[in-house]
Amino acid sequence: MPHVDIKCFPRDLNDEQKSALAAEITEVIVRHLQSKDSSVSVALNEVDPKAWQQVWDREIAPHMDTLIKKPGYSM
Repeated sequence: MPHVDIKCFPRDLNDEQKSALAAEITEVIVRHLQSKDSSVSVALNEVDPKAWQQVWDREIAPHMDTLIKKPGYSM
């Protein structure tokens, strides 16, 4: 723990870019949560824009009160 699960529209990231993203996210988590680098896991899940409503309905809207960064859009 902690585990970071990123959902986004499809991006054309190569393995090097994905590794760099994971490294930077891990660095922030380690710094702010005092976690060990070896304890952090990061997932990148690309979601088709047509399926984003499901992400909103299941993972964003029901948790709006607990989000530490709220989106600047609504659905």
